[in-house]
Amino acid sequence: MSEHIALVVNGERREADVEPRRLLVQFLREDLGLTGTHVGCDTSQCGACTVQVDGQAVKSCTMLAVQADGATITTIEGMANGDALHPLQTAFWEQHGLQCGFCTPGMIMAAADLLARDPDPTDDEIRHAIQGNICRCTGYQNIVAAIRAAGAAVQAGASITPGVAPAAATVAAGR
Repeated sequence: MSEHIALVVNGERREADVEPRRLLVQFLREDLGLTGTHVGCDTSQCGACTVQVDGQAVKSCTMLAVQADGATITTIEGMANGDALHPLQTAFWEQHGLQCGFCTPGMIMAAADLLARDPDPTDDEIRHAIQGNICRCTGYQNIVAAIRAAGAAVQAGASITPGVAPAAATVAAGR
């Protein structure tokens, strides 16, 4: 038995029939092909699956797809505006916060949530905000520097709002 859901993902209305036990991360990766959202641990410990649901960072391995019915979802694929990177993506690139890149999408989504609430966080506030995201490559210093740099860009006028593709016709998810 499946349930019909409709939601907006990266600015595009999507509809699908999903099993009630299907995780949001599975729906995003396997049904919609948005593979930038990673599955690192399957236990909500690592944060690699972090996306924004109605503007708030959520670990998508802890949420059922049916719970997202009617929501607006932003994944890492929805952060850039065409060829223009989101200020967090630019800062991660410039500050070498990318490391191997596996955790980067989740880090950026958690950081976007923080900067939307506070564009001038302290290093301690940044470390607290990303404590639910695990990076196995580093001591987080370059990630903290990247988030701080993105916050400075926001204070200088850069938009923290994720860039989204123009609204398009409803696209049904293939399975």
